[in-house]
Amino acid sequence: MNKLNVFAQIADMKEIDYKNTLAIASLIDILIDKKIIDKNDIMSKSHELDEMSIDEIRTFRLKK
Repeated sequence: MNKLNVFAQIADMKEIDYKNTLAIASLIDILIDKKIIDKNDIMSKSHELDEMSIDEIRTFRLKK
């Protein structure tokens, strides 16, 4: 695989990542606007998932 192809794939991945992030942010804003969830729900769940990820990484490292 040549360097140009790798750079093109990275650019494509960045574009996809941006579009996915925009879609998620839009959905969150709509849910907040419709009073289905509030910002504290989002922050709480984000913190919970982040902690789960950190714990999983620690567990994985300990198993090595």
